[in-house]
Amino acid sequence: MKALTYHGPGRRTWGEVPDPVVRDPEDAIVRVDAVTICGTDLHILKGDVPEVAEGRVLGHEAVGTVVATGPGVRTVAEGDRVLVSCISACGRCGYCRQAAYGQCTGGGGWILGHLVDGTQAEYVRTPFADSSLHRLPEGVSDERALLLADILPTSFEVGVRNGRVGPGDTVVIVGAGPIGLAAITTARLYSPGRIIAVDPARSRLDAAERAGADELIDPSVRDAAAIRAFSSDGLGADVAIEAVGVPEAFELCTRVVRPGGRVANVGVHGRPATLHLEDLWIKNVTITTGLVDTSSTPLLLGLLAAGRLDVADLVTHRFGLEEMQEAYDVFADAADTGALKVALFRT
Repeated sequence: MKALTYHGPGRRTWGEVPDPVVRDPEDAIVRVDAVTICGTDLHILKGDVPEVAEGRVLGHEAVGTVVATGPGVRTVAEGDRVLVSCISACGRCGYCRQAAYGQCTGGGGWILGHLVDGTQAEYVRTPFADSSLHRLPEGVSDERALLLADILPTSFEVGVRNGRVGPGDTVVIVGAGPIGLAAITTARLYSPGRIIAVDPARSRLDAAERAGADELIDPSVRDAAAIRAFSSDGLGADVAIEAVGVPEAFELCTRVVRPGGRVANVGVHGRPATLHLEDLWIKNVTITTGLVDTSSTPLLLGLLAAGRLDVADLVTHRFGLEEMQEAYDVFADAADTGALKVALFRT
């Protein structure tokens, strides 16, 4: 089969690799019908994730069809249309029993495209199929379902829920890329009073407005004090969500949050950020980090099937699977291409 493989910082190849096979009783083999590229894949290609080995098939988000299962698989079967979650879960360890699947110590967690071969391929082996694949309801398209493999549960769990967004809150979201837009979409489920999107790119601010942001701010024009002034009492955000993964974005979140507020970091960081405790120690600020658990995927899938989540504008570019290299170039050059989420389909 063909797949996208990693060969050190800045080097990737689309070419022939061996077909995946069932190795463990709980494995399933999934034919990839739709797949996407994540900002985390770009971090890998920059060398920010040194655990990724030479020759690894990248990718951790897909929709596909089950073509084979091991003898221990009971909840999915050949022919089922499934969502491949970005997180694999053994279902038995202490973390999995708390639904903290991202921290699985039984061989799961974020392994696809990281520690084992991933989804940017014609076929993928999915460990722990019973707890890591989700059968798709009729009427949910491959493209819409694809957004539930990572960005929607990530923004919802690590951003909105960790930040404890509530009715009437002022929410500042720094970064209006795919994760930031998904955070706007899922924050609206909790009826915040005001959502403020912060991004230097006009195209992404326009996308944030379509997603439901109330205020649009270019950080090169307005500083932290000006952003705080958009809150109802001028004290700042109840919740600040970092959705970029660069030090400047995290540090801005800590400057716009109000006393007693919450900073929820979602972005994947490859460089150190400065934590200004000399300013924060007195402000009762809560800072959370996290890897998505995907425990919310069934809930979000139900909302998507019921038409309660509007994800129509998140995919901006579409390709055939064999156009993987071009899709990477378009996604990596989002400033010029306007790419948010790219989707690739089996043709």
